[in-house]
Amino acid sequence: MMKKVELSLKNLDEVFPDEFTEEQKARAKTIFLKKLAELSHRFYNGKIQTVPKAAVFGFNWFNVWYTPGVSKISTTIRDDNDTSFELSNRGNLVAVVSDSTRVLGDGDCTPPGGLGVMEGKAFLMKYLGGVDAVALCVDSYNEKGEHDPDKIIEFVKMCQPSFGAINLEDISQPNCYKVLDTLREECYIPVWHDDAQGTACVTLAGLINALKLANKKIGDVKIVYLGAGAANTTIARIILAAGGDPKKMIMFDSKGGLHAGREDIKADKRFYRKLELCEKTNPDRISDFAEACKGADVLIALSKPGPDTVKPEWISSMADKSIVFTCANPVPEIYPYAAKEAGAFIVATGRGDFPNQVNNSIGFPGILKGALMVRAKKVTDNMAIAAAYSLANYAEKRGIDPENIVPKMDEANVFPEEAADVAMQAIKDGVARITMTREEAFKIAKRDIDYARNLTASLTENGYIKSPDQDMLQDALKWAVDQVQ
Repeated sequence: MMKKVELSLKNLDEVFPDEFTEEQKARAKTIFLKKLAELSHRFYNGKIQTVPKAAVFGFNWFNVWYTPGVSKISTTIRDDNDTSFELSNRGNLVAVVSDSTRVLGDGDCTPPGGLGVMEGKAFLMKYLGGVDAVALCVDSYNEKGEHDPDKIIEFVKMCQPSFGAINLEDISQPNCYKVLDTLREECYIPVWHDDAQGTACVTLAGLINALKLANKKIGDVKIVYLGAGAANTTIARIILAAGGDPKKMIMFDSKGGLHAGREDIKADKRFYRKLELCEKTNPDRISDFAEACKGADVLIALSKPGPDTVKPEWISSMADKSIVFTCANPVPEIYPYAAKEAGAFIVATGRGDFPNQVNNSIGFPGILKGALMVRAKKVTDNMAIAAAYSLANYAEKRGIDPENIVPKMDEANVFPEEAADVAMQAIKDGVARITMTREEAFKIAKRDIDYARNLTASLTENGYIKSPDQDMLQDALKWAVDQVQ
């Protein structure tokens, strides 16, 4: 008899056949979540809508919200563009921009193929951070049929008057480097690449607490990175800024270890972020991954989805109390149970259905909220590091252990705390247009996050957001079990 999946999905680890192995259960869970995503997105026709936040008390209020009254808003903003942050939703509005060339682990999905992820980003931004967001998937092809980073740059510059911040997402390398670095300097609102800076922030938060539990210091540990894309190269850069020792770092791409002798990277100037790491790290020029893992304290993998990308024997060769972050999506490079069996002390992945979700979902809602509240001109690396320590400290205060090193998305108070810390760092870094106290920042963020959550709950309770029926969940479960058996 088929077991019943709860609508909350809290019993997801218990619904698969008892005879399934741990690997089969992990595979079935992935398939189930993908199938349920397909069914539920069809049921809701996406997951974001536009809802007015101003009331209509009578017919003449249309003349206030639109013509003739709204003319005063236009001329006021014309005379002082910064008033747009107060007189429109711009001050709490983010554009989630992508050309969909590197969507999760699925690669180039065509421009509209990224809408599911970008709407998901907008969904989390609203529910977790109290921030409104719009998914904008753009066509970056030029006349030669190539993805052109300059087209994304031009698009963002053109639309920035409508937004308080830009969240770049799922842009393939090397284009993502040029897009981010150019826009960070040339835009007058924050431009944030969540795949890179967001993942780096949360990874650092997890590493801070993992090292505390292992009784190790960030400047002393040997760190091996598998994958040299936008995420891992930024993670390495942020860890270096937080005190990591470049001489004890080794990063690997598909051609081997990054080091000063990599002429192929030197020859392609588009990969300048990788070149920076070639010049700073791996002084012994180690090119064999198995050799690099020997005695390593930390492995951070954001590479090819597994579960066989990282071998158990590599983990077994690591140092005592090793820390393993395998964060490929949607399937980690090795499943947590296998990494633990191989001797890992702490294992983290990018998924919420395993312990220790090191995923940017606990980063970007609070970080962007913090930046928006003080009308920051950019998100500095210091702001990302401040967010990492905010997350780590929040988790430590409520208690950490090897299975619980970072906050979870359902810990609502972590986001206003993070937003307040980021806002304070923006003021300290001199990129904020307005100032406020930390207490004021926390109260604003908490108010907006509570509003978003209560609005969603009210719409659900009153039937404006309908619940899927049990058959949908059971169909997804049956599909997953049949695929694995």
